[in-house]
Amino acid sequence: MVVLNKIYTRTGDKGETALVNGTRVPKFAPRVEAYGTVDELNSVLGVTRLHAEGDLDAALARIQNDLFDLGADLGRPEMEKDAEAGYPVLRIVAAQVDRLEAEIDAMNAKLEPLRSFVLPGGSAAAAHLHQCRTVARRAERRAVELASVEETNEHAVKYLNRLSDWFFVASRICNDDGKADVLWVPGANR
Repeated sequence: MVVLNKIYTRTGDKGETALVNGTRVPKFAPRVEAYGTVDELNSVLGVTRLHAEGDLDAALARIQNDLFDLGADLGRPEMEKDAEAGYPVLRIVAAQVDRLEAEIDAMNAKLEPLRSFVLPGGSAAAAHLHQCRTVARRAERRAVELASVEETNEHAVKYLNRLSDWFFVASRICNDDGKADVLWVPGANR
């Protein structure tokens, strides 16, 4: 259980922060950039939930919880030392990626195939889901960058890749199952 009695510690005043395993690193380190962008995504998702209800809101709540799992995963280096931790180390697992894929397939089955790219917009929920999609893509880029220099859980990167797709398909569902999508018209303003 997490207990936060004191919010500020002053330990980051000189530009460093502690990873999950206690290692101190600069606040601009690739690992911090990756889990920091996941945290930003979770905040954007919180705003998105103001425009969601029912099954969509429940799915977004599950994703928010997964994003905390993902942040914990990305915040802990040295995967080879997980067994030595003395507690169960939280890592994204294949089942979380599989769940996103199943949900994408179920949502996409309701939609007509696209004949053009979709402009971000339509309903408020769809517009916010597009913002989630773009922040998820940035988080994925940060995680891939991290993976190029340090060992990273492959399921973490896969989760972010599927999640941006999930947000895209969900945005179409929020636009009257794609009927209210705002489509790109190439060269329309020439």
